[in-house]
Amino acid sequence: MTLPLLRDDSLISITGGAAVRVSLPWIRSLPLTSLQEPIVTVDGAPIEDITVVLGDRRVPPTELTEGDGWWFQQDRVALALPRELSPGTHDVVVEFGLRIPYLQVGPDGPLTLPFRAERPLVLDAPHVPAATLSNAAPFVSDGSLPAGWVLSASAFNWTPEMIDGERDAVDIAVGIVQAGLTREIEAEPGQLWRSFPGRSEADAAAFGDRLAAAGGRISILGASIDDWSPQGTRRSDDERFDFLLPQIEIAHQLGARGLRLPIGQAGRPLLERVLPILHETGLTLFEEIQGSQTPGSPQAGAAIDQIVGIDDPHVRLLVDISMFMPAVPESYLVRLEAGGVPGELIDTLRHQWRDPATVGAIVGLLRSGGVPASVHTLYMDMLVRFGRSDATVIADVLPWIGAFHLKFWDLDDADDRVSQPIRDLGALLLGTDFAGTFCSEWGGHEWLDDDPTTMTRDHLALARRALNGANA
Repeated sequence: MTLPLLRDDSLISITGGAAVRVSLPWIRSLPLTSLQEPIVTVDGAPIEDITVVLGDRRVPPTELTEGDGWWFQQDRVALALPRELSPGTHDVVVEFGLRIPYLQVGPDGPLTLPFRAERPLVLDAPHVPAATLSNAAPFVSDGSLPAGWVLSASAFNWTPEMIDGERDAVDIAVGIVQAGLTREIEAEPGQLWRSFPGRSEADAAAFGDRLAAAGGRISILGASIDDWSPQGTRRSDDERFDFLLPQIEIAHQLGARGLRLPIGQAGRPLLERVLPILHETGLTLFEEIQGSQTPGSPQAGAAIDQIVGIDDPHVRLLVDISMFMPAVPESYLVRLEAGGVPGELIDTLRHQWRDPATVGAIVGLLRSGGVPASVHTLYMDMLVRFGRSDATVIADVLPWIGAFHLKFWDLDDADDRVSQPIRDLGALLLGTDFAGTFCSEWGGHEWLDDDPTTMTRDHLALARRALNGANA
């Protein structure tokens, strides 16, 4: 993801030098040990002996341990520089790897993503609070949709605002309902409270009370299993169960429909172990497929077959319609081109997205080292998060699907590129006994600065029209 790392007031003076305060560019809190090999350059000069400020301690990044805690999404990590800086503006570059403990790329460890930010910063710049917008509007009923079809919205849409930290994360999540967007929301415990991933009953109770008072409820809770410990060791089966169980209990406490994991992450032994708990609580465990994953793909096919084989209503698929993209968002292409991706490839992406040869062109530039560092992580979306299938690819597994993410990147509906996949999905579901949520999930905040409340409201209206169009 390419969420902002450095804010206007990131460069500060501290005793014995200066520090750069870095925001966490991710969708949920992570172990502090996820910070890998930070590099800071000031005015073109690399800074040696960087340390991480932990209260009154300063710890070299290589010596961070599990006991040093978690990087809560709304907090900034201060990287101490062992020299003072002159007053005024300095050109600052920050680079680091971010280890994602629940995303595995091989047998030896989890995925580590590179991040880089460069911008001029004023030393000890005053903090300027962001403007607070009033977005309250009447709630629009879903009554025109088929019975059991429920539109919801994901707190993920507000990730940049969560990271910015101007408002408390719970205030932001509850505000989705208070703004009249929808009555049901999806939420990530790793965004909402510092007690994640431990026992969070008190935090969850306070959040649930506020949400209920606003007239809302949780539809699906975004869960995770950190397969890799903060020390980089693989968790045992018992440790994985212990990591997931509190999240199941919180989902039940909040009265959620269920909780969500990436496709295949649980695995058959863990699914069988939690199934009695799901029956007891009435929850559904959803496993999500998205982007390039399809029922026939190597990445997801075996896990989908496993769910079909279990054939239990408490274990279901969640389908993200990023699988069905007819074209690459124009706003994304503009960002890639501005970042230095060759125009020839941009033209191919714009006109030949679903051509199988296009994947080869994407991979070819990546392997050649020709992808500029400033858009490297964003570029990977085309291989992971963007799909090129038709909606009919899920026809054979419809009975095992319990929810959908209506992923959108921007609202440029040229050639119906946003609305058509939703209409196709609605037409596919007509005449079935599907009952579940269609959740608005905005991924374009990775490269757009639009207001998430406005974007989500407009997308929900578009989705409602598209689903009704399929139902006409």
